[in-house]
Amino acid sequence: MSTSNQQPQPAAPRSTQDYQAADAAHHIHAFLDQKALNAEGPRVIVRGEGLHLWDNDGKRYLDGMSGLWCTNLGYGRKDLAAAASAQLEQLPYYNMFFHTTHPAVVELSELLFSLLPGHYSHAIYTNSGSEANEVLIRSVRRYWQILGQPQKKVMIGRWNGYHGSTLAATALGGMKFMHDMGGLIPDVAHIDEPYWFAHEGNLTPAEFGLRCARQLEEKILELGAENVAGFIAEPFQGAGGMIFPPESYWPQIQRICRQYDVLLCADEVIGGFGRTGEWFAHQHFGFEPDTLSIAKGLTSGYIPMGGLVLSKRIAQVLVEQGGVFAHGLTYSGHPVAAAVAIANLKALRDEGVVSQVKNDTGPYLQQCLREVFGNHPLIGEIQGTGLVAALQFAEDKASRKRFANENDIAWRCRTLGFEEGVIIRSTFGRMIMAPALVASRGDIDELVDKTRRAVERTAGEIEAGTLPSS
Repeated sequence: MSTSNQQPQPAAPRSTQDYQAADAAHHIHAFLDQKALNAEGPRVIVRGEGLHLWDNDGKRYLDGMSGLWCTNLGYGRKDLAAAASAQLEQLPYYNMFFHTTHPAVVELSELLFSLLPGHYSHAIYTNSGSEANEVLIRSVRRYWQILGQPQKKVMIGRWNGYHGSTLAATALGGMKFMHDMGGLIPDVAHIDEPYWFAHEGNLTPAEFGLRCARQLEEKILELGAENVAGFIAEPFQGAGGMIFPPESYWPQIQRICRQYDVLLCADEVIGGFGRTGEWFAHQHFGFEPDTLSIAKGLTSGYIPMGGLVLSKRIAQVLVEQGGVFAHGLTYSGHPVAAAVAIANLKALRDEGVVSQVKNDTGPYLQQCLREVFGNHPLIGEIQGTGLVAALQFAEDKASRKRFANENDIAWRCRTLGFEEGVIIRSTFGRMIMAPALVASRGDIDELVDKTRRAVERTAGEIEAGTLPSS
């Protein structure tokens, strides 16, 4: 069979209604009531450039969420597209089985570890963050098994944490509504999230952070340290509401893990690759995990790729003492994904994107949000650093009283944001934003102004009693 060099012809334009009907007929969406979505019809996004998206009807949106926290370099990067194209022509696919490797994955690993702190040495590549956390469980348990402690297999996570949607990742996470779809894997436990604004009582943030950290120690002692393999958490909670823990939290968590010989596992799927102004979010909070789960910003979302980064402590045991590592994925280290990741990481590094977030645009976003919303009667708390932030809706800021219908309020604000031409996310009574790391000050001004309009319209509907339920 001969190969053809004929260029594909662009498809004829289709109406939005046609796309919506075909979508409803064949596609089930993530985390939505499919019947309700089919009745309304999804937005059909057809183009992206920089921080902006256009739908099939020509409406322009500023994407304040980097897709799903992943398009760190924004849309329309020709260098990433060129890297994919060149690799597709040279070697579109080969696997990591059969005693083989390929230049793209080797060069990606060299580049990745040049950006990581020096106590990390090896990576296992996946297609997503969910898969990275699946590999995490197997790798951590295998580590203890090799060391003669096979009973050390319990993983501890946090309620309202999020680590993906596969079975094991759902179990690690603490989203109870996700647990309702059926049984979970055994040997997983949870402790409370460090969500100071939501807690009742008079503890200061520092006191609350220590109290939450002590829960980990109490859980380890309850289960028996000899049975606990690791503790997994996001440096800041993403899908759980962009919750930043008090400064007292992470030093205590690290101390407890070291004291009881429990591996400290950081889910950097959202926080990694510059989001906080550091290459990795754990560096912002000042702790040293034993493993890092990565994805999203690794390729700026241009192609699926994730991975599990291992410290030298773990990798040396797996490599030197473990024999056959009984795990693998068809697309692990995919050459096209690796090529895109290389181009992406080089751009983040060589264009000074991460340092710009740390020294310029990140502080500017945080300043603008506090100037605009700091005294807003509807906003009880503003959290964030770098180019990630959350606005907490509150009925009364002083007493930290949240609205009984906070989810309806946040969902409505998100919907009004779309009407204003900005994409922001609603999560558990909080409005979340995480624009691309290449955002200019002008982009940030647009993001904050359109968010302000959405919040003001939401406040007006609350006052008028016309706020619809979600």
